Amino acid sequence: MLTSGDTTMADEGRRGDEDDRGPGAAHRVFVAMEFLLEKLKALNYEEEVLTKHNMKSLSRHYFVSSPLLSSNPGEQFYMFTIIAAWLINEAGRPFAAPQEYDEPNATVSNILAELRALGVKVDFPPSKLKAGSGEHVCFVLERLAEEALRRRSFSFRRPNYPTETTEEESVMEDDAELTLSKVEEEMIEEPDEEEEDNVMDLEALKLRTSHPEAETSSKPDEILEATVDAAEWNLEVERVLPQLKVTVRTDNKDWRIHVDQMLQHRDGIKSSLQEAKTYLDKLQEDISRTLEKVSSREKYINGQLEHLIQEHRGAQAKLSEAKECYQQASGGVTERTRVLAQISEELERLKQEMEEKGSSMSDGAPVVKIKQSLTKLKQEVLQMDVRIGVVEHTLLQAKLKEKSNMTRDMNATNLQEPAAGPFC
Repeated sequence: MLTSGDTTMADEGRRGDEDDRGPGAAHRVFVAMEFLLEKLKALNYEEEVLTKHNMKSLSRHYFVSSPLLSSNPGEQFYMFTIIAAWLINEAGRPFAAPQEYDEPNATVSNILAELRALGVKVDFPPSKLKAGSGEHVCFVLERLAEEALRRRSFSFRRPNYPTETTEEESVMEDDAELTLSKVEEEMIEEPDEEEEDNVMDLEALKLRTSHPEAETSSKPDEILEATVDAAEWNLEVERVLPQLKVTVRTDNKDWRIHVDQMLQHRDGIKSSLQEAKTYLDKLQEDISRTLEKVSSREKYINGQLEHLIQEHRGAQAKLSEAKECYQQASGGVTERTRVLAQISEELERLKQEMEEKGSSMSDGAPVVKIKQSLTKLKQEVLQMDVRIGVVEHTLLQAKLKEKSNMTRDMNATNLQEPAAGPFC
């Protein structure tokens, strides 16, 4: 169970600059991710988010950006947006769940806007969240998880550890093989009540050896003789002998074995060091001699080639001067090339115009067209003349007919006038 003090420490340590934090700052994101996972479990994210979107559970360091961990930026960013949208809704603010093909910049900007609306100060650009992992991703999700827990009136409390009762466990071991630690424990532990009669009292034996005079009266006056048959004694010894065998197991966790191994490795390192040191000393001498030969040869070659080096330097100076002159000349050539291109374009245009005019002057098609037009005009003039003659003849006939009619009318009038005279 996490405590509120631990959460506050994680929040304060996360927001410092990289230059001002200690060497353990790179690992604080691991702790922040573990805190975030505990809060998500308290919010029951596995059933409300993972089961709904058919996703796998988050690992302890899923949103941690580290070269030691494998990463999938696309999957991590999608998981970040899904969890952030769910936490914003749990915090009491409506937020639509993002889709897989939404614009990342717009999605991140909306999440940060909701985070600012909840009263959290954001002092990093939205591009820090596009990777889908890192310290800022853990910071955003942890703050949203805190708001969701606060809305549910959930708070972390210190754990109450139950009191454990120690129970004695009896372990059945092989009587033929005893480990060294078991033998030492049996020597320290008190004997059972059933075996008190068969175990020698060591303290009493010490007292007897330290005060021999006080017990002189208890010693027998004669030599004790055994009353047990020798054959039965031998049989009992053969029966008990396998049980009296002590086999010491080699425990890899025993410090004595580690010490022996350290001594063996130290001796091996010393022997190897002596052999390697001779080879390294010889190699150092050979390298030193070779370096001296190379340096002396280099000095000799430099002395022999000094005049060539001077000539080479002079040639380089001349080459640099020639390059400068070439650059200056190339600038004039470029300008003249441009002027030449303009003149060539103007010349081509004039040539094209001259060709068009020459072709129009040498071509006889216009003359032929003119002759055809004149012939056609002449034919039309003749036709007009014929029509004019016909019209004139028609007009003359009409005039003559009208004149004859007028003359006849006048004659008729003159004839009627003398005939009417006598009746007046």
